[in-house]
Amino acid sequence: MQFVDRAVIRPKCLQRGDTIGIVAPSSPFDQKAFGRGIQVIREAGFSIYEAPDLLLRKGYLAGSDRQRAGQFNAMIADGRADAVMCARGGFGALRILDRLDFDAIGRQAKPLIGFSDITALHQAVLLKSGLATFHGPTVTTLARADEATLSAWYQALTNPKPLTLDLSGAVVLNPGKAWGPVRGGNLATLCHMLGTAYLEPFYGALLFLEDTGEALYRIDRMLTQMKMTGLVSGIAGLMLGSFKNCGEEGALYELVKDLFRGEDIPIVAGLDIGHGNCNKTIPLGIAACLDSGSGTLEFLTAAVEE
Repeated sequence: MQFVDRAVIRPKCLQRGDTIGIVAPSSPFDQKAFGRGIQVIREAGFSIYEAPDLLLRKGYLAGSDRQRAGQFNAMIADGRADAVMCARGGFGALRILDRLDFDAIGRQAKPLIGFSDITALHQAVLLKSGLATFHGPTVTTLARADEATLSAWYQALTNPKPLTLDLSGAVVLNPGKAWGPVRGGNLATLCHMLGTAYLEPFYGALLFLEDTGEALYRIDRMLTQMKMTGLVSGIAGLMLGSFKNCGEEGALYELVKDLFRGEDIPIVAGLDIGHGNCNKTIPLGIAACLDSGSGTLEFLTAAVEE
């Protein structure tokens, strides 16, 4: 497969003293964990600007769709925020996509950080704005982050040089070497985006997937659906992060090998990314080289602009 590096907008590099704006586009959050996460951000040298309506609730959502979308758009436009970080994932980001100002998101080019349900924002922003984003911790998960998680998060946002992720501990399900933009995120969220205007096929991409609390038969059903719709046709490589509370890892790996049998692509599993104890930050939309032999995911260009 010929590798084509599609041009993307790279967000602005953060420096110590810059301000991270906090939004809640999905579910309400535990305030104690949130407070600890805020302290971690401050200890890393950043200032904080919390959206004024951050604590609103509407059932399992952090406020109405109109309010959450308005909060996100306002933080993008607000000159006080140099980056946008999500308080929590959960549920609901998909519901606000049709209300977001994607032109402003691309124009302001602020780093967007989060994972899990925030996968919906990552996919939509890359497609509609052309802006690379960061699959990484939310504020509440920073509260329990280990040193590797914190280091990767900080480096991804502040280092204006190409990043390299060490995959030496990964499980190689199919060896190989491939190039392509890194895309993906939470498996269930991606499946729920099928058929919408906010998700395009992953052709030519190094696809990353992670999830939590899904039984093996549901993972089978989701991956099969992705194959049948053509969403994963022609991917350059496949990377599996944490599948926390999803049953026995060996059974999951056998399932993936079976579903992608005959595909001449590198497949690696067990990456420290997702809902596990370690959640390393990776840029989405930036081209990289996945090499199972050297055990590396080496990005070809910087993820942020100086």
